[in-house]
Amino acid sequence: MLISYQDFLIRDWQKNDRSFVAEIIRSVLAEYGLGWEPEGADRDVLQVEEFYLSVGGEFWVIEYQGKLVGTGAYYPLERDRKAVEIRKMYFIPEIRGRGLGKYLLQQLEVAIASRGFGQIWIETASVLVEAVKLYDSNGYQSATGVETTRCDRIYVKQL
Repeated sequence: MLISYQDFLIRDWQKNDRSFVAEIIRSVLAEYGLGWEPEGADRDVLQVEEFYLSVGGEFWVIEYQGKLVGTGAYYPLERDRKAVEIRKMYFIPEIRGRGLGKYLLQQLEVAIASRGFGQIWIETASVLVEAVKLYDSNGYQSATGVETTRCDRIYVKQL
């Protein structure tokens, strides 16, 4: 998979991206006062093959001028055979505010729908103000059942 948006390249995760992806996510979490949890909520970043690729999900990275600057992913959920969870949508500060978050979310939704899924779940934290605004303005509805300890919001969208 290869998608261009402005000067950004969205592509499939590769093994040599692992440490760069982990650093992007760790630094963004720290920026918002949230902890990096390599044994918990962020274990999936260190084991992309197991958590995403082997179960029918996808993990994408965003490149800008040859450097990794963001991520986005999804995997199927146990909640329903047609459900997925979008995870790990993180961008370094320098690229925010260019519409990339909305574009990436839309592209993830297209990929999810094309694979026959009909329901998307997203967990986030209220301190991630931009993420909350993005989900609120793109048809996601507040729900209950948060499973990740650092998150206090959960959203669902029917496709």
